[in-house]
Formats: sequence, C-alpha cells, structure tokens
Amino acid sequence: MQYTDIMEWVARGVEVFGVVILVAGSLLAFVPFLRASLSGDRRAAYRPLRNDLGRAILLGLEILIVADIVQTITVDLTLVNAATLGVIVVVRTFLSFSLEIELEGVPPWRRGPDRASDALPSGAPEA
Repeated sequence: MQYTDIMEWVARGVEVFGVVILVAGSLLAFVPFLRASLSGDRRAAYRPLRNDLGRAILLGLEILIVADIVQTITVDLTLVNAATLGVIVVVRTFLSFSLEIELEGVPPWRRGPDRASDALPSGAPEA
C-alpha cells in the first residue's frame, strides 16, 4: 500500500465522519423538537431545532472541507483539482458563514463583548 492509497483512505474516512455528523446531528436535533411538539409546544421548539440543525450542518461542512483538502493536497494534486478545491472551499465557507450569521443573528465582527468573552481562555484578562 502506497502513501497516496493511505491518504485516499484517510480522506474517505474524514468524509464519512463528516456525513455521520450531518446525519447524527440532524437526528439529534429532531429529538427535542419531537418531544416539544408532542407536548403541544411546536412554536417554542422551532428555534432550537433550527439552531441545532445549523450547528450540525456547520460542523459537518467544516469536516468535509478538511476531507477535500486532504484529498487534493495528498492524492490528486493537479491545477484543475486545486482550482476545484478552491471553489468548493469558497462555497462551503460562504455557507458556513451564512449559517453562523443566521444562528447568531449578527456577523462575527459585530458581536458584543458577551460573545467575545466566550472565546477567552479561563483566567485570561478581558479588554
């Protein structure tokens, strides 16, 4: 087994992992929604469902981008494949960015100090 064969398996494994996250995250997002719907509170269950689905899609897209990068730089390194990777990454990044804005309600650079402090390690001084 050669290096490219191993990297192709790695890329396929990461792709499968990304798809599993998309499917499992989607299914897990529907469990609380179904519980709330059965109890008669569909309206209150809708926003958490959208948020959880969005998070599952975001994570799955990020992992699929990793798979595409591994596949392109280790297995199929040609100019056409690199350009294709660039387009795929731009489209998936745009989708991720759009989903994040929809979930958070504001672009990342417009978040308030309460969101910025979430990213600080514990014990780090706040500005």
